Amino acid sequence: MVEAKDLVRHELIGLDVEIADSDNPEIIGTKGRVVDETRNMIVIETKDGKEKNLAKDGSSFIFTLPQGDRVRVEGNLLVARPEDRIKKKLKKW
Repeated sequence: MVEAKDLVRHELIGLDVEIADSDNPEIIGTKGRVVDETRNMIVIETKDGKEKNLAKDGSSFIFTLPQGDRVRVEGNLLVARPEDRIKKKLKKW
């Protein structure tokens, strides 16, 4: 199970996400479900069925975990290929 303390080392696909802050003010408040992830981007599907590519670096995300907890993560902690990020050892973030 995904826990708040381990979120940056888990798979993000399938989690609900909201953009809390960004260098691009137009995307702040965007909500959706993570459908794909690359080294530098998160792809979300919004409620209207559109996919949006969002840069990880320069943004803050609020992820909603399956148990309902909401966790804010700075995007720069997520910049890595998903398979590499999962293996990475991180200090307490």
